[in-house]
Amino acid sequence: MRLSNLRWAYPYVGWLLLAVALLVLAPAVLSDFRLGLLAKYCCYAIAAVGIGLAWGRGGMLVLGQGLYFGIGAYAMAMHLKLADAGPGGVPDFMALYGDATVPAWWEPLRNGGLALVVILVLPALVAGLLGLAVFKRRIKGAYFAILSQALAAAFAILLVGQVKTTGGANGLNNFQGFFGYALFDPANKRMLYFIAAGILLISILVMAWLYSTRFGELLVAVRDGEERVRFLGTDPANVKLAAYVIAAVLASIGGALFVPIAGIVSPDDVGVVASIGLLAGVALGGRASLLGPAVGALLVGYAETSLSEAFPGSWSYFQGALFVLVILLLPGGLAQLLGLVGRLNVRRGNSVDDHSPRGVPRGKQGETEVPRSASEEAAAR
Repeated sequence: MRLSNLRWAYPYVGWLLLAVALLVLAPAVLSDFRLGLLAKYCCYAIAAVGIGLAWGRGGMLVLGQGLYFGIGAYAMAMHLKLADAGPGGVPDFMALYGDATVPAWWEPLRNGGLALVVILVLPALVAGLLGLAVFKRRIKGAYFAILSQALAAAFAILLVGQVKTTGGANGLNNFQGFFGYALFDPANKRMLYFIAAGILLISILVMAWLYSTRFGELLVAVRDGEERVRFLGTDPANVKLAAYVIAAVLASIGGALFVPIAGIVSPDDVGVVASIGLLAGVALGGRASLLGPAVGALLVGYAETSLSEAFPGSWSYFQGALFVLVILLLPGGLAQLLGLVGRLNVRRGNSVDDHSPRGVPRGKQGETEVPRSASEEAAAR
């Protein structure tokens, strides 16, 4: 069998290797401290998977995913603070900065199930309303990118200004428990790691399924030829809206898991800088590939920690130089290396298989077929 016929299996083999690395090798060789850091990277990677869908497949440069990361993070943090305070209790920072009363909009989050619903539904509603306002008016490109980044900046500024209800610039911290489990117990911290790694792997599988559906094909078609898709009878705004909402929900899930793992959330974790950091990881790994966004986010997190430990005063310069080199040498991210290897294998397989005319299957040398574009193929289904 020719190697080119097995190319469909490459992403799944990569996913299996990533699963073994995260679920078997990492817990066996890393200390509890390093495993906690890897758990944080997995939270970033979950958000990066959604960015890969919206940006890599849909062509939407989402510069403000910190907004949705923050919605999930603060919703989870509010629930944990209320749970620590007990029934009818008041979070400690409210007694310190305010009048020791819980705002009415905090109270529903005392219920853990409702908090989980908010983490999933609220970012979807915000992204849906914003997407309807933007995509239906055919706003795209740099205008959409600037708008999304402005919203993340505005959200961070709002959090800083609301000291009595959000903790201000200090954020929310000092969490004691997580749905009945003590966060100071190392066994529970390892449990959180496996939850984050498991959700990351599941999100990648969901993306693999979406990419193989008609929706995935339409998303690529919209990215490559939006006007052609509209001419063929499909509204590109609906396709882009669905991808944007899914990306927002994944970012919110990553933010919600980040809070008990990191033990703190602040405006610095959800603002413009944090949003660009997520985007940088996706670009580094390869935004158009299945595994690239997740692997890139993991590598960026590891590089940031390693460089800051080795070069406390100048690590950001080394990190910036690393990004510049990768973008200059590998515009398609690290996934481009695998693409080069795959093309070499295909060429070798073609050279030893047969000498039929290029692009014509064996046994059909007398037949020709005009290939259709991605947009025409997807819209015709």
